Amino acid sequence: MAAETWRAAEIYNGAIAAWAISAAWEVGALDELSTARQLDAAEFAERNGLDTAATVGMFRALAAVGAVHRDGTVVTPAAGFDDICQARSFIHWLSRGCAELFRQMPTSLVTGNRTGQYYTRDAAAIAYACREINEICFDPAYWPAVERLGAGLTAVADLGCGSGGRVMELLHRYPAARGIGIDIAPAPLEVARKEAASAGLADRAVFVEGNVLDLTPRPEFADVELLTCFMMGHDFWPADRCAATLRRLRECFPAARRFLLGDTARTVGISDAELPIFTLGYELGHDLMGATIPTLSEWESVFVGSGWTLLRTSPAAMVTNAVIFELE
Repeated sequence: MAAETWRAAEIYNGAIAAWAISAAWEVGALDELSTARQLDAAEFAERNGLDTAATVGMFRALAAVGAVHRDGTVVTPAAGFDDICQARSFIHWLSRGCAELFRQMPTSLVTGNRTGQYYTRDAAAIAYACREINEICFDPAYWPAVERLGAGLTAVADLGCGSGGRVMELLHRYPAARGIGIDIAPAPLEVARKEAASAGLADRAVFVEGNVLDLTPRPEFADVELLTCFMMGHDFWPADRCAATLRRLRECFPAARRFLLGDTARTVGISDAELPIFTLGYELGHDLMGATIPTLSEWESVFVGSGWTLLRTSPAAMVTNAVIFELE
């Protein structure tokens, strides 16, 4: 088979496998296979109320890209399995959270179509993926930054909280604290409220629907000591709006001693053929949405005169140019 033909098959099968990886994660197959190191696809399907033929087909798609070995219905991890498990949340962000955005790419390229809310993404699916992306990329640098505040943390707020994972983790670590999660999308907020109730945190966690770019002071904001915002800081941009938003947040949260802002900046100087996972989808996706992705130097310049002082910039794991800005 000619190299060009095989390349086309790799692209085609890889696209299908991305959907299969996302599905296998959501139905629990990746976690079970990671632990047991072998499963029978037919038995797994019956036990979980899944269609047998479709479930075997899902594993076939994983085998096509070297994630698993398949002998009939018996599935075992292949050499690429652990790497794919580590990357599953990025793949889910793309194939589940942003599927409609990329499906409509031909329409979104047309200048005349780029008015109003011309694109669609799945906010709940993005929140599902971003919870794990936060854990593996940002948490190793995030928790040391939190601990630098000391042990007496009493009130925290998370901007763009999604399904509320960061708020609930903070409340588990700081039993005397209360938390506020703010997000513009109602679907992940409903998930957050249910999970907080299940975790016994409903009396300490409040989840508010609101636009982070247009917040106004509220009584419950007044004593927040720690402000966090992860994977949505680029929504503050362009620069003039970002500076205004940062100043407004300073007014809304007057007692905040730290603002931990984690985001991924636009890459510079990486060739197209060497782009790592997430970078291409993240940057092209935001280009399609007409959103600005600032570089690291552009981020650092906007803090001047914003009401916040940059103490340090800590690199996150796995994702190129993902960092935490520690502001006071």
